[in-house]
Amino acid sequence: MNLTRDDALSALSKVLAAQSRGDGRDLTLRQLALLAAVYRSPVPPTVRALAAEVDLSKPVISRAIDVLEARRLCRRQPDETDRRSVVVQKTVRGSVFIDAVVAGLRNAADADDQVEIASS
Repeated sequence: MNLTRDDALSALSKVLAAQSRGDGRDLTLRQLALLAAVYRSPVPPTVRALAAEVDLSKPVISRAIDVLEARRLCRRQPDETDRRSVVVQKTVRGSVFIDAVVAGLRNAADADDQVEIASS
């Protein structure tokens, strides 16, 4: 799927609006970016790796994870291979949340594609 800038912004707008109509506790862009990084990773990432990926300090990452953990979207666990590190693991609730965001993006993009084809 090749989205134009306007199509991508439209899809993003629809998904963010749908998410903001949820339980009243919106995620910040920082929290959403961090959550996406956790769920893109094939193995549970360390806090240090997440900080490097999203280019933010470890304290900023820790505060964002505090919120995500409180909402049960991810959880911290000691790293089994290096007990000095902490990994951030996926949760069922977080997987459902991410799947809803991805489905919303796909649906919004598909709807924009259909409108564009129908109007041609």
